[in-house]
Amino acid sequence: MEKGYVYITTNKNFKVLYVGATKNLKSRMGHHKKGTGAVFTKKYNATVLIYFEEFVDYKDAFVREKQLKNWHKDWKWNLVKVLNPELKDLYLEL
Repeated sequence: MEKGYVYITTNKNFKVLYVGATKNLKSRMGHHKKGTGAVFTKKYNATVLIYFEEFVDYKDAFVREKQLKNWHKDWKWNLVKVLNPELKDLYLEL
């Protein structure tokens, strides 16, 4: 099985949230930071990785992504703040 990740990014002002899923988090975040990732992350400069979950099977990450995309923004912020209360850019720790 191939690992998968679901992740949440924001911009430097913490005004927007982007939820994504990938098989390779470090590579995907590199694309976002260069502006070659999703259109949304480029448009809103949502390149700060503030949350991620790792899954043994990448298919589970994509299921979780759909779940999180249906959540209210406040619910997503609450989830992030439990594990990353300082809202550090977790990309630097990958």
